[in-house]
Amino acid sequence: MVERPPLSARAQFAPGFGQRFLLTVDTEEEFDWDQPLGRDTFGLDHVPRLAKFQQFCETHGVVPVWLIDWPVANSRLAAEILGPALQARRAEIGVQLHPWVNPPFDEELTQHNSFAGNLPRHVEEAKFAALRNAIEQNFGVAPLIYRAGRYGLGPDTARLLSDQGLAVDTSVRPLFDYSSGGGPDYRGFPLEPYWLNDAKTLLELPLTTVFWGMLRRQGDLIFPRMWRIPALRGVLARLGLLERIPLTPEGVSLDEAIRGIDIALDDGLPLLVFSFHSPSLRPGHTPYVREDRDVDSLYDWWRAVFAYLERRGVKPASLADVMGQVIRN
Repeated sequence: MVERPPLSARAQFAPGFGQRFLLTVDTEEEFDWDQPLGRDTFGLDHVPRLAKFQQFCETHGVVPVWLIDWPVANSRLAAEILGPALQARRAEIGVQLHPWVNPPFDEELTQHNSFAGNLPRHVEEAKFAALRNAIEQNFGVAPLIYRAGRYGLGPDTARLLSDQGLAVDTSVRPLFDYSSGGGPDYRGFPLEPYWLNDAKTLLELPLTTVFWGMLRRQGDLIFPRMWRIPALRGVLARLGLLERIPLTPEGVSLDEAIRGIDIALDDGLPLLVFSFHSPSLRPGHTPYVREDRDVDSLYDWWRAVFAYLERRGVKPASLADVMGQVIRN
């Protein structure tokens, strides 16, 4: 079980940091989200599309954080595409652990075990070490950030990351509850960055999700109670009463995203963490991108979000920026 941090763990930033945003990409294999997970039922057809998105980010002055899992870590093409940008610090790299495709395969393939934090510590650690080493060897850069696949942190993960020399985790997704499938419950977790250890060597950067609407202050109480009647969530959103908005182009319209950005900024959040899945860069690999026009819409979403953030005075941040301006004393 992952425990909610105390208020004293909240991180502070240097006065000049202001309000910034970070773009993270779950850089992973393609698989059918509606089918049982498999060890070898995946593809990497979208990998060539990473080049266009990297160039797109560079055009807008954004340093994307590519959170890479085992199949992508062992793709020669992915290394050829991202390697130059990583060496030039126009991109940053991290670890994303999908245990079902990441050796060693010492565990049974089940939904429960698809959350890496549910694995015995020695199994979680062995998979993580294999992936971290593959990334460093194949991409020539040591990763400093981690995201558990399916946001599956466990009670041993923070210590494991510290032992392996990582400085940042970004697995926590506030306002979401994955406990029905055996994963963590992140309801009530803070949106603000916070320290995962007393030594202040491991920083959590939660993915940004907010409640919007007249009832948003009661969102933690109301939203979970509507799981039996999902249609009610849509009704409340249309009435402007309550809506949960994660900052992602996947399933979130531009208007919704802008409302979410406004709430996060007006609440004084120092860092907005955006995310999406790399297979969405090619049609047919995620539920959110089915046709070529959906890919065009994804780029249009990012283009408009970047422009809006600039109008609001929110600059892009790199991990180097974040770690250089977080206060440790």
